[in-house]
Amino acid sequence: MRADNSTHTGQEDYNFVVAGMYPAEDLRILPYNRVVEDLNGLTSDEFLEKIQDEFTVADTGQKVPQRHGDVCMYMDGVWRTLTYTHCEETDSDPIERLDVSILQHHLLEPILGIHDARTDQRIGFVGGARGTDELVRLVDGGTVKVAFSMYPTTMDDLFAVSDMGEIMPPKSTWFEPKLKDGLLVHKI
Repeated sequence: MRADNSTHTGQEDYNFVVAGMYPAEDLRILPYNRVVEDLNGLTSDEFLEKIQDEFTVADTGQKVPQRHGDVCMYMDGVWRTLTYTHCEETDSDPIERLDVSILQHHLLEPILGIHDARTDQRIGFVGGARGTDELVRLVDGGTVKVAFSMYPTTMDDLFAVSDMGEIMPPKSTWFEPKLKDGLLVHKI
């Protein structure tokens, strides 16, 4: 918009965003789960074999991860827990130690070929309160092949990344409460 405005002053509406402020102790970060349409040409067995290079895979039946470093995966009607086996290698970097980063760099990108979660049409995101029932519905309905239930990013993780002057990876936080739709309306 700035490039199209020859009289740009910096005071135009497009230079500003609406922001809401909440005390950190009143905010909750819910998981931002992932779903993937296909296994990048792999069979289910081949996929399971490949992920064992980076993750311990257990048929736990667990739908929600209980700790950092775990991701619950739903595929072929079975819930499995994936535990990243090299957590100590990522512990010093606040961005790389995020579960969403671990999943992206050690499974989604190298095995499923999803190099950019922002633009790849094969990945989708299921946030907040929609939870694991929605993941099961999508996989069992044939819309997607595999779903990943994430451990939520913590407030401490968010602050550590912010304190570095960095930004969070895409779709790594789902905040509650949210501003109500229509609370603020402004024509641009």
